[in-house]
Amino acid sequence: MRYKLTFVAGLALGYVIGTRAGRERYEQLKKSARQVAQNPAVRNTVESAAQSGREVAGKAFASVSDKVGDRMPDSVATRVRSLREKSRASEDDDWGTSNT
Repeated sequence: MRYKLTFVAGLALGYVIGTRAGRERYEQLKKSARQVAQNPAVRNTVESAAQSGREVAGKAFASVSDKVGDRMPDSVATRVRSLREKSRASEDDDWGTSNT
């Protein structure tokens, strides 16, 4: 899904850059993109996908941790712990609207 969205965004950007339609068409495309992004159904779908991704990543981490166990070097374990702490801190704000 992510690749399709990237392709569509690239296609739209290429059209805007390559067209001679001018500012009017650019504003129309911008307005349409904003309406899609603000659509509650789209926002819910994005949030659901993000939540699913977090769950899968957590399961993968647990699986790898069980198999690797104590054989992981301390430097890697420290790095993983710091990344987990950062991700927990950012879970409060999924939409990037924090005032940081």
